[in-house]
This record gives sequence, C-alpha cells and structure tokens, in this order.
Amino acid sequence: MRGAVAIEIRQLETRDEFAAAVKLQREIWGFEDVDLLPLRLFVVASKIGGQVLGAYAGSRMVAFCLCIPGLKAGAKPYFHSHMLGVLPEYRNSGLGKALKLKQRQYALSTGVDLIEWTFDPLELKNAFFNIERLGAIVRRYVHNQYGRTTSHLHGGLPTDRLVAEWWIRSKRVEATIEGLPWERPEVEARISLPANIAELRVKEHKRAREIQSKAGEQFDKYFQEGLAVIGFEKSTESGTYLLGTWELK
Repeated sequence: MRGAVAIEIRQLETRDEFAAAVKLQREIWGFEDVDLLPLRLFVVASKIGGQVLGAYAGSRMVAFCLCIPGLKAGAKPYFHSHMLGVLPEYRNSGLGKALKLKQRQYALSTGVDLIEWTFDPLELKNAFFNIERLGAIVRRYVHNQYGRTTSHLHGGLPTDRLVAEWWIRSKRVEATIEGLPWERPEVEARISLPANIAELRVKEHKRAREIQSKAGEQFDKYFQEGLAVIGFEKSTESGTYLLGTWELK
C-alpha cells in the first residue's frame, strides 16, 4: 500500500460510513448528484445479502467496493459488483485486488461461484487488471449502458461496457490470482485499441468515438460467433483483447 500507512479493509455498516462512500464517488469520478449512487442503495445492499467494503488509511476512507445479489435464469444466484473506486494516490498499490479478493471470499462463503461487473473497454489498465490479474472472461458487450454521465473520466462518450464474468471457483481464476501457470485456450481473434486512448478521449473526442464504435462492432461480431475474451496484451503502442473459445473448468 501507499508509503508506510497500513490499510484496513472492513465491512461498512453505519450511515456515516455509507455517506463517506458516497462522498468518495465525487472525489474519484467527479460525478454530479444525478449520477451518484445514493446512500440508501448502500443501506439496502447491506440489508439484502450484498457486501459494502471500505478501505481505510487511518481514519480516512480511500477506497470502497459495493456488490449486490442477483439471480440468473433458472434461479442461479450470483453477485453483481456494481462499483469499486480507489483514490488516485492509492492506485497501483494492490488495493483494488485486495478489495476484489475480499469480495471473492465473501461470495465463496455464501456458496456463490460467479461475480459479474461491467467495465469500460477503453480503460486499458482496468481491462488488464480484470482479465490478467483476476482471471475474468468476457462474453457480452453493452452499448451505452448508463447513458452519458457527468463524469470527466467518461469524456462525454456513450457508456459502452464489457461484462466481466469472474468464475471464482474455476481453475483459471485460482491459478491467475495465485500467479501460477495454466493452459490458455488458443487465441482466435484480436481487438486492439491505441495505448493513448485516454488522452484521445479528452483531446480528440471524435476520433475516440470512432475507435469506440469500431471496437463495439468487433466485440459484437466475435461474441455472436461464440468467442470470449480470454486474455489481454499491452504494449507501448496498444492494448489488445485476445479472444478464443472458452468453457468453464
């Protein structure tokens, strides 16, 4: 974690703690009130079997993570991890992974084997983390899921999202989080985005939208063909989604 400050991760339970998580949303994403997850949602999540985690450096909350229970077809339970936020000065410290592993422990203790969340395909560092550090796979692309938001991080673009599937009992996930080797499926297709897409989103909005739109068409095509995102490569020039045939093991 950052410097010599010890980080404590704990379940949030009080209204004051939930209010601190709401405030943190403004600091991280710059949301206006209309786009904030309200305090009442944190309260409800904590009452219906969800999990609300906060990470503290001393008395200051520096990150939080919220998940809620859901049902798939056939009444299969899963968790939807709706939001995870870390203050900029505490990123790249392992805190995000620590929060996700706490979330995994909670899901395992309830008998659930799937956690899902959405992420922006243009956020390449996030993609690498989800796929290569956690072992998530992706089989769905959603166009403009939340509409256009007030966050400066979204750059005024449609909120296109990939849906991460984290099969937390699978060999793939167990090997990935332990840093152990495992047999990857054959790569059958690639979708590459420029490494400077975050800068383009701010400075060249039209070009960023063209890149986003093209990527969306490619994801739609490959997912319809039955492929899944099974890996992610990064270089100084690009971030590349690797797609192949996937089955749960």
